[in-house]
Amino acid sequence: MTSPDSGPGRPQGEGPALPPNGAYTRRLPPGQYVPRGWPVLHYGRVPTVDLDTWDLRIFGATADGGELLLNHAELMALPQSEVSADFHCVTKFSLLDNLWAGIRTEDIARVCPPAPDATHVLIWADFGYSSNVSMADFLAPDSLFAHHRNGVPLTAEHGWPLRFVCPQLYAWKSTKWVRAIEYLYEDRRGFWEARGYHNRARVWDEQRYSYQEGPDDGPPL
Repeated sequence: MTSPDSGPGRPQGEGPALPPNGAYTRRLPPGQYVPRGWPVLHYGRVPTVDLDTWDLRIFGATADGGELLLNHAELMALPQSEVSADFHCVTKFSLLDNLWAGIRTEDIARVCPPAPDATHVLIWADFGYSSNVSMADFLAPDSLFAHHRNGVPLTAEHGWPLRFVCPQLYAWKSTKWVRAIEYLYEDRRGFWEARGYHNRARVWDEQRYSYQEGPDDGPPL
């Protein structure tokens, strides 16, 4: 489960050396910094995954009212894409120039379309964790379900076998260990959104905490 501010915090790999002249600064959203490596942050334990029994469920406000269940082989048979995008954690670290590989959300929506009046999506993970995003953020051109980063499979700690990546939002929205996609007719808060974190989580607007929300930013807490 992706955590805004808890977990072991173990760096993975060496990461880029920081430029002495602060060359990254113009690309960093307010309050962010570039770390060495990729810190591990999540709530709860890392699931044990058996790809022979793993599946992805798509349900809720679908166009035909039904649901779709994809096993791992069926998921990997969908069109595969690469997206270059930065990654911004609400704990204030940013990873720049990530090359994510996986299945674009628009390709998921082609095989199981949402209803025309569906407005939001809940991304479900193991152990009941969830995060909510608007349909517009879900279907953004650089949103995808990733299985590789920078040419290497995701580690279990970082979400293998499938992680949602939504670069324009803080990274707790980029749910690890995805197991289900639920289309919604109205917004519904996910795990951290119900526990004090901003419902929308737009990085460049620094939408970190629920106390910053306006009346149109989400359902009541």
